[in-house]
Amino acid sequence: MTAPPMVVHCCHCTWCQRETGSAFVLNAMIETERLHRLQGQTVEVLTPSASGFGQRIHRCPSCHVALWSHYAGAGPVLAFVRVGTLDDPGQCPPDVHIFTASKQPWLNLPPEAKVFREYYDDRAAVWPAQGLARREALLPAIEAWQRQRTSGG
Repeated sequence: MTAPPMVVHCCHCTWCQRETGSAFVLNAMIETERLHRLQGQTVEVLTPSASGFGQRIHRCPSCHVALWSHYAGAGPVLAFVRVGTLDDPGQCPPDVHIFTASKQPWLNLPPEAKVFREYYDDRAAVWPAQGLARREALLPAIEAWQRQRTSGG
């Protein structure tokens, strides 16, 4: 990543639990143009999602570890990087815990954490200011992707 993430989600939904084989996933959201492979290619795998539109997971072709995803809402414009695959995952702590209604009961979240039973509506209450500004700059590209997806193009 050539910039800090826009926001880091710790997702506790059952889909993420199943796909990762873990209690949650940490996803660092970043503009795809700011994501660069150091070597090689990835294998893109389309997997089902709760939205019904699926997600495109980019995996290492050798070990098949998930490296990042593109979800239907923003398509290839945004990447959701799996924090655990970074050289220093400690640099990307979660900004927010989402879908905690399905959180594992033995997992205790810090009292100061931003926690939502499902998703959140107010990005300004969750996202860092720099992330909000970068998202605003991406809106035309995201809207173009959405129009293309719904028109079948």
